Amino acid sequence: MSVERWVFGYGSLMWRPGFEFIERQGATLHGRRRAFCIYSVHHRGTYQRPGLVLGLAPGGAVRGAAYRVAEENWPETYAYLREREQPTETYVEAKANIRLANGHRVETLVFLSDVHHPQWAGALSLEKQAELIAGAHGLSGRNVDYLRDLVVHLCEMGVHDPVMEKLLGMVEARELAGR
Repeated sequence: MSVERWVFGYGSLMWRPGFEFIERQGATLHGRRRAFCIYSVHHRGTYQRPGLVLGLAPGGAVRGAAYRVAEENWPETYAYLREREQPTETYVEAKANIRLANGHRVETLVFLSDVHHPQWAGALSLEKQAELIAGAHGLSGRNVDYLRDLVVHLCEMGVHDPVMEKLLGMVEARELAGR
């Protein structure tokens, strides 16, 4: 009996998975929600000027992308994901059940926000999120580009997220004003 290996992405894994997969489907994870709730001091900010990255905060539901990975590629994929998602150990690796777009339920690898980690930002106001994201830059580029990519890719998936769209508008306005 073969084991199916799935990975759930709710942020940049949706548009830049970085690993080989044999199937991609839209998927929903219940009990967690997408949020800019983690201070980024690596990919989208620095210790001197933290930005924010997405995490899965408790509550709600989140639509994202699920990737089925061939068993023979799993060790390499898993090592890649650990390196990519855990540079500062801000996530807790977990297994979760998700509902695929075709209606099937599968178990997936997912990285949940560690609410006890020092980089946990919690529930920040949109104004504070915009302040942190505007002007922040890390090893993976500008923080606003990460937010913009998210909004664009959610739209491409048919997901309308008015909060993320409003946040992007706020960040872009701040950057235009030079703040």
